[in-house]
Amino acid sequence: MTRTSDSVVIIPMYNEIENAAAIIDAVLALPVPFDILVIDDNSPDGTAGVVKEKMAEYPGRVHLIERAGKLGLGTAYIAGFKDCVARGYDYICEMDADFSHNPADLVRLRQTAVDGADVVVGSRYVTGVNVVNWPMGRVLMSFYASKYVRLITRMPVHDTTAGFVCYRRRVLEALPLDKIKFKGYAFQIEMKFTAYKYGFKVVEEPIIFVNRVLGTSKMNSGIFGEAVFGVIRLKWNSFFKKYPDYSSTNGK
Repeated sequence: MTRTSDSVVIIPMYNEIENAAAIIDAVLALPVPFDILVIDDNSPDGTAGVVKEKMAEYPGRVHLIERAGKLGLGTAYIAGFKDCVARGYDYICEMDADFSHNPADLVRLRQTAVDGADVVVGSRYVTGVNVVNWPMGRVLMSFYASKYVRLITRMPVHDTTAGFVCYRRRVLEALPLDKIKFKGYAFQIEMKFTAYKYGFKVVEEPIIFVNRVLGTSKMNSGIFGEAVFGVIRLKWNSFFKKYPDYSSTNGK
């Protein structure tokens, strides 16, 4: 597959037929050009068909990886990262398909990476709690889960489970992607923690997170449990690993 930009957004989709066309149009309308890579896990609602229509509408700017079934958010992103690194993108972003992440914020996240950050996190919690239309119970669960992860890992990131992230290519080239174990939202924690342990510069940019209007949330107690309990194993295992140090090459 070709690329038309130095920047790409990976958007995993499963049963997102109500959002697929609109999110693609919104990203491609940004003043800074981004390509899009959709990872579809065989959505039964026909999401992939909508993406293919957009591929025809925007030649070279929209790409699709179709997988046999639901294999987990983490494996979707790993497949996307490998594909985007192989095609030479310099700035590789990830976001949800449901407009909980504002596509306009991609420009700011990318610019922070251009300015020298290695990993840029679109953060709900770096300036307080910037979440709209979530039930209070879910807000508290998410907020205190991130506090808990920060306490256990000592990682200086307020929104550790955030799924709105921009990576410079060199980060994804350096990290051992095949050794990232978690598949659900704990994947987001493991990626940030590993990048931090490698000495990469992680910066948080404040965003406003808005609960989805269309479609169904993929969050469940099993996914949340992996994030909460898996972090203990992640921290424990880190005691027995030797991490390369990329801190001296930040911004280069």
